Amino acid sequence: MIARPLFDADLIGFRDSVRKFLENEAAPFHRQWEKDGQVSRELWEKAGELGFLCPTLPEEFGGSGADFRYSAVVIEEIARQGLSGIGFPLHSDIVAPYILAYGTAAQKERYLPKMASGEFITAIAMTEPGAGSDLQGVKSTAIRKGDHYVLNGSKTFITNGQMADLVIVVAKTDPSAGAKGTSLFLVESAWEGFEKGQNLEKVGMKAQDTSELFFQDVMVPAENLLGSAEGQGFFQLMQELPQERLQIGLSALAACEAAFEWTLNYVKERKAFGKPVLHFQNTRFKLAEMKAEITAGRCFVDRCLELHLDKKLDIPTAAMLKQWSSDLQGRVMDECVQLHGGYGYMWEYPIARAWADSRVQRIYAGTNEIMKEIVARSL
Repeated sequence: MIARPLFDADLIGFRDSVRKFLENEAAPFHRQWEKDGQVSRELWEKAGELGFLCPTLPEEFGGSGADFRYSAVVIEEIARQGLSGIGFPLHSDIVAPYILAYGTAAQKERYLPKMASGEFITAIAMTEPGAGSDLQGVKSTAIRKGDHYVLNGSKTFITNGQMADLVIVVAKTDPSAGAKGTSLFLVESAWEGFEKGQNLEKVGMKAQDTSELFFQDVMVPAENLLGSAEGQGFFQLMQELPQERLQIGLSALAACEAAFEWTLNYVKERKAFGKPVLHFQNTRFKLAEMKAEITAGRCFVDRCLELHLDKKLDIPTAAMLKQWSSDLQGRVMDECVQLHGGYGYMWEYPIARAWADSRVQRIYAGTNEIMKEIVARSL
């Protein structure tokens, strides 16, 4: 295993705390949460009490003022244990940075402490039934009327959608202006006209609440526009997407490392034709190939994390990371299922759930085809 010098003794201690928390407070209940279609609110509140939510927020807003390595630890440990229902990373490292970067003092004071404590669970609503990776195709509108905006539209595939108390909504304030007419709004789920549709039944990530959201003449106070003026939404989205794509790289590699360990242990114990499956050359060669790719991927991810800490992770590099790491995750999960044989297809085995969970990594945060297009445009 190649050393990870980015993670010092303090971070190793923090990792141990996060791992133990997840082992005790999440892992024993995750199978039930898969049946429920969401995790418990108590988990969010306990995580908030221990400082595992929004660790990068300044102390004045309930965070610990830590750098992104602490968020990386939480992301990796959730992925390593296959706890795909837990939506902390989106809440802490996608929604919170938008509010911190673009929110007014009043918005920060109202929402960020509640996010850090777990009192408010958050989501971001970009995708629509007719607009996925193409954010310029958003049809939801927010039209100014006096001291409010009237929000109308619908969203789908929204992570944390059922449990969300606050949602950043992407909408058009000027439908005729294309990307320049896009704005972001902070919308509370308790407001009249905001309805949550069904909790969507997915192939994987079954414990994660992924929902449809509907907005029917929702009166959004003008002060809940995110940013200093209308039309800044597309720029805001582009600025924050590299961190989201880095998150996918971090979770992909942690999931690959876990799947590799599960599989190595399995083939040591499982016997075929009178000897452990590990003794067959095909098994050893497959494991050797995966080990090399996972090690290379770990170096790529950690270098991108280092760049991000120095504010140098650019959009094309983040796109390459997202595409390559999620493709690798797909290959590794498929090989590990194969090495498990029939048991690899049984839901009771963690590799089966990890295989199902991994498929969406190539789709959300911009499909891998879009990632290739971003890279190609930069050449």
